Amino acid sequence: MATFSRADTSIIGRWWWTVDRLTLFSIVTLIFFGYVLVLAASPAVAERIHQSRDIFILKQVVFLALSGGVVVGVSLLSPRSVRRLALVGCLIALGLTALTLVHGIEIKGARRWIHLPGMQIQPSEFLKPCFAVVTAWLLTDAKRNSIFPGTAAAFVVFALILLLLKSQPDIGMLTVITAVFFAQLFVQGMNVGLVGLGAAGMAGAATAAYLIFPHVRSRVMRFIHPEQGDHYQVDMALQAFGNGGLVGRGPGEGRVKDLLPDAHADFVYAVAGEEFGLVVCLLILGVFGFIVLRGLLRLVQENDEFTILAAAGLLTGFGLQAFVNMASTLHLIPTKGMTLPFISYGGSSAISVALGMGMLLALTRRRTHGDPA
Repeated sequence: MATFSRADTSIIGRWWWTVDRLTLFSIVTLIFFGYVLVLAASPAVAERIHQSRDIFILKQVVFLALSGGVVVGVSLLSPRSVRRLALVGCLIALGLTALTLVHGIEIKGARRWIHLPGMQIQPSEFLKPCFAVVTAWLLTDAKRNSIFPGTAAAFVVFALILLLLKSQPDIGMLTVITAVFFAQLFVQGMNVGLVGLGAAGMAGAATAAYLIFPHVRSRVMRFIHPEQGDHYQVDMALQAFGNGGLVGRGPGEGRVKDLLPDAHADFVYAVAGEEFGLVVCLLILGVFGFIVLRGLLRLVQENDEFTILAAAGLLTGFGLQAFVNMASTLHLIPTKGMTLPFISYGGSSAISVALGMGMLLALTRRRTHGDPA
């Protein structure tokens, strides 16, 4: 790709010179860390559940390869095609999320997954990127056309998702999507009073979740009162970071993966800390931070409101998901089963994040006069 001339008018040539290559390289770096850490964490988990040592490795290699293809393929699209893809994806994801309430697999008291041959899919994962683009489209068109009730339609879509995720229940996913929506409203210029009202509403919803859902109450109480309840996973994760020190114990030398049931998924950051140390953990954190800050800085130079709102929503969802995973692993917030983008094991998570990052790259490409809108 580096040999492409700026005069190259092929689809790939134009893409290479207009896409944000630094963000693309950062995404590839995260995918690389995903390969390395699934090799480190998953064999012990597979043996513990009496599966082949390579089962998770082989699956994740496929998932990450597909993710890389999705990032590149979607980033080739025009903004108009991104909108259409998001609309179709949102409708399909809404339908499948509703289907989980009837035919979903119940795991730990929640119905979030649909069984497919060889894998399970979590449809709500795909709501995050598609919802961000669809609501940006609705909010922007509402400003351009006073007759079109785009803002009301955006709130209706959000309310429908809220109802579905509350019924599963999936409070973590609902929190991320709520943050995405209110971030977009704030960026669009929501009245300060309404911003305060929205913040109060989110606080009220968090209180209601604490009162209604026993698992939410349990996690909050265990976080506030560490001496109460079972802290096995968090304690093991913190011990792993301590064991790893600055440069880690070395690849394959960690012990936390032998003790934690979710070492390859929700607690993969602890595996990185034990085997590769603080240096690699800070590098991973830095890559996530770079992608978010780089994206926001590019939006400062952007004039198209749809692009600004959509990209702001995509970056909010991506950054918040990474923060929740790493912060809960470090016991900075109550534990929440949320994957680390591109690094934790999981097909639905990896491909949905890839979809969102592909949309971000497509929307922020540098376009000249005559390029498709």
